[in-house]
Amino acid sequence: MARTRRTVSLEEKIEKAQNAVYLAKDKYDAAVEELNQLLKKKREMQRKDIQKAFETSTRTYDEIMEFLIGKPDPDEE
Repeated sequence: MARTRRTVSLEEKIEKAQNAVYLAKDKYDAAVEELNQLLKKKREMQRKDIQKAFETSTRTYDEIMEFLIGKPDPDEE
């Protein structure tokens, strides 16, 4: 009978460990989803800031694009 008890005990431990893994995965998935939503919100806020800065800028579209792409400013050379 001792052998049967060990098997049951081992099965119980396996089941407990599986449940712990499932719970941890669910928490991980929820945390990843929350992070993705927060990053999405941050990017949207940054887009709005850039758009607002563009609308109030005295620079031309070409000047802004050259700056963003990284072309050197001819006035600085």
